[in-house]
Amino acid sequence: MNDKQFEAKVERDIENTKKDVAILGDDGVVGVNRALEQLAEDTKKTLAAALNTFNEGVEQGLTQYNTKIQDLADTVPGDFSKKAAGYPWVTITISLVFGMLLGALLKPNRRPIAG
Repeated sequence: MNDKQFEAKVERDIENTKKDVAILGDDGVVGVNRALEQLAEDTKKTLAAALNTFNEGVEQGLTQYNTKIQDLADTVPGDFSKKAAGYPWVTITISLVFGMLLGALLKPNRRPIAG
């Protein structure tokens, strides 16, 4: 096939494609819209399933963490867990101070922010 024959074939193919697109017209657009809607629905379903799985894992992890912390608090003498439940602001303050001290120990090169 020489260049002129090839160009003629390409031109015919382009014309045929234009005719096909014109014939499809709205049907093609509707089909594309349906495909996009289906893709969006499938994505939503997949995301919802993944989110449910993630939430179940987080809930299970938090339950295990809470159980371990409660067991630890129960082993501290002097009814620490009951006192912590009665005075939550003291427990939060102590936890914050402990966290800051632990942070200072683990990151000693960090300088405080100067005002």
